Amino acid sequence: MTDEAMRIHRALARAGVASRRKAEELVAAGRVKINDVVAKTGQSVDPARDAITVDGRRIVMPKATTWIVLHKPAGVLTTAHDPEGRRTVFDLIPPQPGLTYVGRLDYMTEGVLLLTTDGEAAHRLTHPSAGVERTYVATVRGPVKAAAAELRAGVALEDGPVHPEQVEVAEGEQSRTWELTLTIREGRHREVRRLCEAVGLEVLRLVRTAFGPVKLGGLASGAVRTLTAKELAVLDAIGPTGATGARR
Repeated sequence: MTDEAMRIHRALARAGVASRRKAEELVAAGRVKINDVVAKTGQSVDPARDAITVDGRRIVMPKATTWIVLHKPAGVLTTAHDPEGRRTVFDLIPPQPGLTYVGRLDYMTEGVLLLTTDGEAAHRLTHPSAGVERTYVATVRGPVKAAAAELRAGVALEDGPVHPEQVEVAEGEQSRTWELTLTIREGRHREVRRLCEAVGLEVLRLVRTAFGPVKLGGLASGAVRTLTAKELAVLDAIGPTGATGARR
């Protein structure tokens, strides 16, 4: 995808600066400049020719849209920089301007993490209204059968109720452990871990095995791959209500 003339808020979203709505707020607040002139709401910009800055920082537009999936290992932060010098997901992938992650995985959670240079799509897919399915496999200890029944009925967390789309239980590889598979349509902070805690389960390991159409499969820990055309088509068709088809 080549750069072309577009509204300034769309250009900021594509660069991963903010969602379109937040980008409009940045413009309205006078924090955005185009060629050293304060931008106006709705103004058109050509990212290939115009210099765009936010709070004085030059925005680099990606020349082509990149999508990759990383098998995030445990003990790696989902962030661009860590003041304490701990490893981040960006230490595991080739450097590329404009690359941003699609939602977070917490420090000890492993599995599917999408990264893209399409900032607008990253915001769209992680917005609660998108309802993208996320599947996790948790290795747990505790009263798993009773917990599974509670999860199927729905669990009230402090930030609202959660009704998993799928709850499955299988015996774990270690003694007295279970493999709990959960599919949810939200990405709240530490949601799966909080769900397990709420129903009396201890989480020993947590792996996200799928985000929408993108599955972990046999991708090795710490490895990356590009998305397939089919995966990209499904992601592009996910609208603001979670349904596939033309976005409104």
